[in-house]
Amino acid sequence: MKNKKGVSGVITAVIMIALVIVSVAIVWGVVNKMIEDETGSSSCMNLFEKITINGEYTCYNSSSNELRVAINVANVEIDELLLSISDVEGSKSFTIPTTDSNLREYSGEYGNLIKLPKKNAGLTYFVRNVKNSTSIKIAPIINEKQCEIVDSLKKIDDCKFLIH
Repeated sequence: MKNKKGVSGVITAVIMIALVIVSVAIVWGVVNKMIEDETGSSSCMNLFEKITINGEYTCYNSSSNELRVAINVANVEIDELLLSISDVEGSKSFTIPTTDSNLREYSGEYGNLIKLPKKNAGLTYFVRNVKNSTSIKIAPIINEKQCEIVDSLKKIDDCKFLIH
């Protein structure tokens, strides 16, 4: 019995630690995948206050039934932006970039290609054929997935400005 050798306590401890680390990695991978599936892609997370409607430059011109909407984008990448406008007759939605006869950029023409604001920048859009706009909502689209509404504006002031 004196010549029998057993596994040392150090080797046993190392094997146990390795098994625990591997087990934690497997459980983390499964749980992380389940959470991502339930909450959607992580690319839509933390977008609040990064894509905003600038209320200072957003207003409604009642004499021309034209709405001016200023949108700012912080340091985030988005593929498209869903702009939804509600008025007394219903709601209209636009996916930017687009070419729509009722939407134009600040210095552009109706029907031209409408671009997204670049990172850390903003753009102003004009929407025609709206009557007494009641709300504006925006939601980004990333990797072909529409994210939640990241900003909305319910009080839209009347503005008097020159329209080209």
